Amino acid sequence: MKLGVAIKTVAATAASISICTCASAASCALNPTNHHGVAFLGPPKKSASTISSWKRILRPYSTTRPSDSKSYQFNNPLQSTTDDNEQETISLPEIKLYNSLTRTKTPLVPLSPPKVTMYTCGPTVYDSAHVGNFRAFLTYDVLKRVLLYLGYDVDHVCNLTDVDDKIIKRCDREGISLIELTRKYEEKFFEDLEALNIVKANVYPRATEHIDEMAKFIFDLERNGLAYRSEEGSWYFSVSKKEGYGTRLVQLDPEQLKIGASAETGGAGAQRGALDADEYDSEKEGVRDFCLWKAFKPEFDREDGTWNPVVEMEDGTTREIGRGRPGWHLECSAMARKYLGNTIDLHAGGVDLKFPHHENEIAQSEGANCAPFCSCWVHNGFVNIGDEKMSKSKGNFLTLRGACPTADDVRAYRYLVVSSQYRNPLSFTEAALSAAKGALKRLDKVKAMMAEALDKGEDTADTNTSESAIIATVDKELANFELAIVDDLSMPRASACLFSIVKAAEKEFKRVDKTKKDGEESADAALDLAGLKRAQHALDQMDQVFGIFYNVPACKDLASSNDEGPTSGEDAAVPEDIMELVMQRSKAKEAKDFELADSLRAKITELGFSVKDVKDGDPVVSRI
Repeated sequence: MKLGVAIKTVAATAASISICTCASAASCALNPTNHHGVAFLGPPKKSASTISSWKRILRPYSTTRPSDSKSYQFNNPLQSTTDDNEQETISLPEIKLYNSLTRTKTPLVPLSPPKVTMYTCGPTVYDSAHVGNFRAFLTYDVLKRVLLYLGYDVDHVCNLTDVDDKIIKRCDREGISLIELTRKYEEKFFEDLEALNIVKANVYPRATEHIDEMAKFIFDLERNGLAYRSEEGSWYFSVSKKEGYGTRLVQLDPEQLKIGASAETGGAGAQRGALDADEYDSEKEGVRDFCLWKAFKPEFDREDGTWNPVVEMEDGTTREIGRGRPGWHLECSAMARKYLGNTIDLHAGGVDLKFPHHENEIAQSEGANCAPFCSCWVHNGFVNIGDEKMSKSKGNFLTLRGACPTADDVRAYRYLVVSSQYRNPLSFTEAALSAAKGALKRLDKVKAMMAEALDKGEDTADTNTSESAIIATVDKELANFELAIVDDLSMPRASACLFSIVKAAEKEFKRVDKTKKDGEESADAALDLAGLKRAQHALDQMDQVFGIFYNVPACKDLASSNDEGPTSGEDAAVPEDIMELVMQRSKAKEAKDFELADSLRAKITELGFSVKDVKDGDPVVSRI
């Protein structure tokens, strides 16, 4: 792979720079006439890191979470270390990504290489995340692993939405506090990340612990003429005053924008937009304006889910925002600014978040900070069940524990996702998961065979390298692998390279087996240990990106592939995930989607339970 891409001063592109229209335009960084307008494009910092990115192997990471922290923080040993005595500027490989902002594949050019700042949209912790959600988190993981493989240092922030309409409704329904509910599902989320071998973000800030930052953000928008307070006490963003709104990541006619419409999908963006709008429309000045802060409504809101922050202004005075809670879009802008600064290198999320969520983030951040928000936007495609996007609103979702009840299933789901092209839709079917399990079984088998052969013949593993056909294949496929990962994370090509090396190793074992069966005792009966050793190292090197060779950690809801399963009998408790599948099946039957209902019954049976329908009553669930 060509490594001659040197770090250089960032050049601005027209697609990533906005023209400021705020009240502070005279001193704004977005104003092209201001000499400070390209301050963020200054000379790069010199890196002290000369670690060889090609030889770093992923190591276990810490999951210690400070109890008094405003966020979950993780020490990431994958990041390169700094030696203060070294002052050499390094060259890094160039990676091209499909940038939703420019609608083309463009090189990623960090503001302060080798550091890359990366913000990703996290979960709303009112329920377990489903496998469709985890496609996004696995996409973030592949992207980050590739950057680490190439030698970049990734400063990754992923938010936790722990207050919104859904959370409040579920707290009321279950009669528990907001913290009880959200901490429960935070823990489940982190358990699922562990199970999927996802490299942790540096920090997971909670929305509820950054209320002051959000209030300050609103006042910054007001100062720039982009936010206003209604008579009832809610705060709104004035869309008509932000030039280019709704056209940065999507191409919409601003006059035809509908409240809550999702530009391409009608998905999560539509659902969220409707929630933002339904109880907070009466006082809006413009039909397109979106809510920044929702005023307290005693008939709906909770005491433990509302705040009245006091903000110290630049002139030394203080102001109250008014009792209420933040809108969904605001938290990401405020927390990205706190942890990563006004301008970030990468922002990732699902394609359904392009509008309104990510368009709103851009409008808020550039409106408050008077600086470009993000230079590269990466969006992943959906996971589909049948021909439909998987979502909780459609009732066709499967949690990780429900869809992947064994360790082998979990690894297979990881491989299924990370070996796909992240921008395309991905169909989740039993056949697809089974194929992924078969691929992993083949990989595990050849790795075990190589390890055994090398253990027996370790002393001769470094000889006779000049005529090794395996080594020639490995060198070729490693080069192709590295070309694939820097070409918009072309993981299907990378997977093909992986299996080309596997095939070369398998061919070598078959050759020797055949020679021995034919009774030949010549040198041809000896394994090419030097080639197998190189192949073994290559698979480990590629796994820095794939992350598929690992032991799935034990989880209370996750069975080992060798477990015999729980004791049968109707007295045994039915797990929560099984009941979730039963509820989904009932909804599918009510909607007369009998194909989905049958597939869910099959899944329930596969997990060791039977469902008996009862006329005018709830189905009876029992262990088989």
